[in-house]
Amino acid sequence: MITFLPVGGGNEIGANCFYLNINGNGIILDCGIHPQKEGFESLPKFELLENKTLDYVIISHAHQDHIAALPFLIKKFPFIKIFTTPQTRALAELTLHNAVSILKKEINDEKFEFYTHDEVDLLIKMINYNEYEKDFLLTSYHQLPEAEVKAAFYDAGHILGSASILLNNNGYKIFYSGDINLTNQAIQSAAILPDTKIDTLILESTYGATDSSELLGWQNEAERFAKEANKILTSGGSVLVPVFALGKLQEMLATIWQLMKKGKLSQVDIFTGGIGTKISRVYDYNRYVVNRIDKEFELNMIPQNNYNQFNSAEEFFRNPSIVLASSGMMIKGTSSYDFAKRFLQQKNSAIFTVGYMDERTPGYLISRSRKGDKISLESTDKAIEVKCEIKNFRFSAHAKREDLISIVKKLKPENVILVHGDEVAIRWMGKEILKTFPGIKVYAAFCGREIVL
Repeated sequence: MITFLPVGGGNEIGANCFYLNINGNGIILDCGIHPQKEGFESLPKFELLENKTLDYVIISHAHQDHIAALPFLIKKFPFIKIFTTPQTRALAELTLHNAVSILKKEINDEKFEFYTHDEVDLLIKMINYNEYEKDFLLTSYHQLPEAEVKAAFYDAGHILGSASILLNNNGYKIFYSGDINLTNQAIQSAAILPDTKIDTLILESTYGATDSSELLGWQNEAERFAKEANKILTSGGSVLVPVFALGKLQEMLATIWQLMKKGKLSQVDIFTGGIGTKISRVYDYNRYVVNRIDKEFELNMIPQNNYNQFNSAEEFFRNPSIVLASSGMMIKGTSSYDFAKRFLQQKNSAIFTVGYMDERTPGYLISRSRKGDKISLESTDKAIEVKCEIKNFRFSAHAKREDLISIVKKLKPENVILVHGDEVAIRWMGKEILKTFPGIKVYAAFCGREIVL
């Protein structure tokens, strides 16, 4: 018997963690935290795994909502074997240290034993890694032969090292999309799908509720970005671009530099900093061993100023500049949040958002604001007047909804389980799949609700 149990995520974007029991073989897909929750509330519901067979955890990529709870899972269940791609393992050395430090600040519980940074280093050494499209076996001593699973990673086209996961149990095939993107970005090439029929497809739904007319494609959006940025820069202003340190920073940095080199964007100072700079080095180091648009291109060849070397945001306004700062949703306590408070008061400058914004974040509030509005980034803050320009762009690292439907068409599954999307997104996806492919069974994933396959 094969069962699927969401332990986190499911009908929301965050704390992604899904348990599969395949004839006694217990496999966890991803283990992340929820970026809009704090402390224990941000973790998957590990209590749902009590008394379950647990053998493996396979991580699709190194974003916090897919990997950051891994140390807490391993502390609770220390005998689980971990698998990732080589690039995700390399990125985990940076992201896991960061995640543990954040959670340690949020959880005020003397009885809770936190991972030390030395233990995180040890955990990373425990990670087994496999290249794309190379089979590896998932088996253990207590399992019956019918529980054996053959696994393989497929490039998901989302960020460096991101993978979809194919599981094959005696001919029954399960494909977990993870975060997937079927179009090229500036650095990252589009996803690669397996050339085989799938029995059960576990499919992300991030943009299920988004009209694809709003997603113009990377190159078209880059042209629009350059046009709007030039208006600000040529008038003496600067532009703040909030980005995720992993993925979006590297892609936007490459996009901006390419626009400058082509003469489409004013050549001004570029500011970056923090963990994103270290992640860029991992991108450069792996450029020859992964699918990329241009394997010769290196991020470290782009002239950059480190914003952490300056004591004040006023440095950004001495000359026109572009500031790439994390986090992408301008969450309180991050560089982009601190810089945004100053940019909002600068009438000849701008804040350009470039990706998904959760409705509960300061970034979402700012993205919906216009000049003259009065906003409070936190409930206790005094309202401030928006004096800068606010422009919103969609440089998506996720597949648009028609592309997600095309995955269903190509893989021809009997079952589709929809995850990683809000209720509206999953509803649209489910309705469209049932209308287009009437023979397919569609399930919406909910945390704690088991699906028997």
